[in-house]
Amino acid sequence: MNDTNGAIACEKPTGNLIGLFRYLRYDLLSGFLVFLIALPLCLGIASASGFPPIAGIFTAIIGSVTALYLSNSELTIKGPAAGLIVIVIGCVQDFGGDGIIGGWSQADQAAYRLTLGVAVAAAVIQILFAVLRIGVLGEFFPTAPVHGLLAAIGVIIIAKQIPVALGIEASGDPLPLLLNIPNEIMHMNPEVAVIGGVSLLILFSLPWIKNRFVRMIPAPMVVVLVAVPMGMVFELDHKHTYTFGGFDIGEFEFPEESYEIDPEIHEVNVPDDMLDAITIPDFSGLLQWSAWKWVFMFAIIGTLESMLSAKAIDSMDPWKRKTNLDRDNLAIGVGNLLSALVGGLPMISEIVRSRANTDNGARTRFANVFHGLFLLVFVASVPWLIHRIPMAALGAMLVYTGFRLASPREFIGVYRKGRGQFVVFVVTLVAVLATDLLKGIAIGIAVEFLSHLINYPPVRSLFVCDIWLEHPDEKTCIVHVRNAAVFSNWISLRRRLIQIDAKLDVILDLSETHLIDHTVMEKLHELEKEFAETGRQLHLVGLDDHQKACDHPHAARKKVQVNDPAGS
Repeated sequence: MNDTNGAIACEKPTGNLIGLFRYLRYDLLSGFLVFLIALPLCLGIASASGFPPIAGIFTAIIGSVTALYLSNSELTIKGPAAGLIVIVIGCVQDFGGDGIIGGWSQADQAAYRLTLGVAVAAAVIQILFAVLRIGVLGEFFPTAPVHGLLAAIGVIIIAKQIPVALGIEASGDPLPLLLNIPNEIMHMNPEVAVIGGVSLLILFSLPWIKNRFVRMIPAPMVVVLVAVPMGMVFELDHKHTYTFGGFDIGEFEFPEESYEIDPEIHEVNVPDDMLDAITIPDFSGLLQWSAWKWVFMFAIIGTLESMLSAKAIDSMDPWKRKTNLDRDNLAIGVGNLLSALVGGLPMISEIVRSRANTDNGARTRFANVFHGLFLLVFVASVPWLIHRIPMAALGAMLVYTGFRLASPREFIGVYRKGRGQFVVFVVTLVAVLATDLLKGIAIGIAVEFLSHLINYPPVRSLFVCDIWLEHPDEKTCIVHVRNAAVFSNWISLRRRLIQIDAKLDVILDLSETHLIDHTVMEKLHELEKEFAETGRQLHLVGLDDHQKACDHPHAARKKVQVNDPAGS
């Protein structure tokens, strides 16, 4: 197999002592480049979550160490993720804090410590998930609701971070915040908003620049390199008031107004000694029933996001190494426990930094360790430089991250998979915005399930996959499936397929199924690739009498009835 530099790789790199020295130059370089991305994102995610900015650094450092010893995932980067911002800030606000809005107060500190107690309880549950080997449950969730959940998280991040990029204070539910964006723009803090606007311009324009020397520097670090001097020009490092306005542009009048700059609000606040930031959790909040909603959100959504990220990075691995999801869940659970005990954020296997790690040529999990070590050295040696980073720049980075989660391309991609999938996607997105993450994805799954009931397969077949095996010769096993193959019975179908003797090719006969949903079609194509990587073949047959929901190769299929040639 060709490695990322075109050399022939005769064996799969592994993160052992031999691998440390053999692949040092690759992992060290990738770890450094990922560090450049991780530094501003860790600070921004922590601030947006209502935690001190240094909490994100704690998380990345601890995640890099626990992953080395507990996970077998070679390319994933463990750390704080934008996808968990909504849960963390929701918990902080429930305990009476508001994070960086208006500066750090005693109420914010108390809410922060109570949220750490919730995070410890959630970490214990995640460890139990790993011990009980529930990694297979990551196969249960249908794809449309999961994409709807992630898009909704992106919308929420955008709604909550635009005020930060504009230099104003705003809080509330995401839908009112979105509707209030024009008003926020009219009342923005001009100097701070210029930093946020330039940062957004950099983030959106850099992907279009093809010059390889420009693309060598990660976009978040380019933002920092531009935003820090801008902050110095606008003197964000000391509290003062300035005036702006007193002119007309066409029909628009801009009256002169006074604006305040406060470094406690508009710049990153980190301690000179990072050990001073270590914070002990307060477990008294767990005596409230409402706290356990957040415990299960941390545990379930965090575990689901982490498993999805790990599987996505496995698909990009040039050596096709597979992550043991139970081991990875254990690493995440232990990492979250240690992180919460010292004041850090929850962590997952983070997709953006993991993809950058893969693209930068990392070979083993030591790249994750090196990125954590670079963070530790940088924060411990030059905290004054971190303090110069404008919050508007971090807010702009998170707005861009939210846009990528909820981009028009995401909507178009789901629509191309079928109108039914698009309906479930939109329903999930709206439900999350109107309720919360758990209720929203539950509503999305329920809508998908109801859509299957409308197609009239036996109800039992939606939960239990009706399977029987046939062995026509010594090299082949035919797996027959009857009635339905859908997300809710996929786990049992997958288990039967992977339990078949590894020496046999498999023919999956779907001719007697009434319904095959998009999730199963997508996962079967993934399984075809997994079989091929081990020298086996998985053939799908019996689909000639099924009508596709659309032209997408993974579209859902419904069997055409003899008396209903249109398949309606």
